[in-house]
Amino acid sequence: MQLLLITLTILQSLFATLEHKTLQSDFTITIADSQSPMTYSGALAMHGKRFTLEMFGMEVAYDGNTLYMYSEEIEEITLSTPTEEELTQTNPFLYAQALLSICDYSEKVVGDKTIITLTPKQHLSTDNQSPIAKFILRVMTATLVPLSAEIHESDGHITTLRLNNAQYTDAQPHFVIEKEGAFVNDLR
Repeated sequence: MQLLLITLTILQSLFATLEHKTLQSDFTITIADSQSPMTYSGALAMHGKRFTLEMFGMEVAYDGNTLYMYSEEIEEITLSTPTEEELTQTNPFLYAQALLSICDYSEKVVGDKTIITLTPKQHLSTDNQSPIAKFILRVMTATLVPLSAEIHESDGHITTLRLNNAQYTDAQPHFVIEKEGAFVNDLR
């Protein structure tokens, strides 16, 4: 029981920090399946549910209500209102938070890092089976700076997000995308 409380304390502290500070980082994301893995790089800033993301020549921002997607190639901004599920699938920390109620927890401290593993509870019925086999989060123990998140899906796919030079700041990025001359496709 003590281990569960420590894990929840670290997870809850991480989530609380993300609510009050902005996490900024460059990142790589690797998607691996039975074929060869694909790796992409980008940059992100997140504060609570709000975020900005640059990847694939695209800029994405979420201001808490509207999702902005800007394609430089076609000079278009698409506006939409994402569902809670879409936001959870976009943000690995929101995903980890959503998994808390359906997962068992384990924690391992290795040097200055804490490795938290969330595994779906065994009593889940086949109708309510989790799409993940496990979720592994690596965090700097003292600073709560996330280092990586691995999502092992039940079908064998593994998605790994590695944060490079991640740091917290009090700065508030502009979570809206405005580009002069861009076509606005409003799907809200």
